[in-house]
Amino acid sequence: MQTIEAQVIDDTHLRLLQPIQLPRHTRVIVAVVQPDDEREAWLRASADWLSQAYGDDEPEYPLELVKQPNPEFAPS
Repeated sequence: MQTIEAQVIDDTHLRLLQPIQLPRHTRVIVAVVQPDDEREAWLRASADWLSQAYGDDEPEYPLELVKQPNPEFAPS
């Protein structure tokens, strides 16, 4: 999933604020975020990406694989 900002040109057109690499006629879903909801939407999107990166199926890595320990790390 990509998150791309766009500017509304008129009732049926958007101008993307950065280019995307998609084939012509690719269908996309547009989610409109109201200014008051923007922070909440970013938090939700961040949580979604984190859950994909650190899911339940993520393996536990042994300490032997740590190449440079963080001296400030304090396990909870």
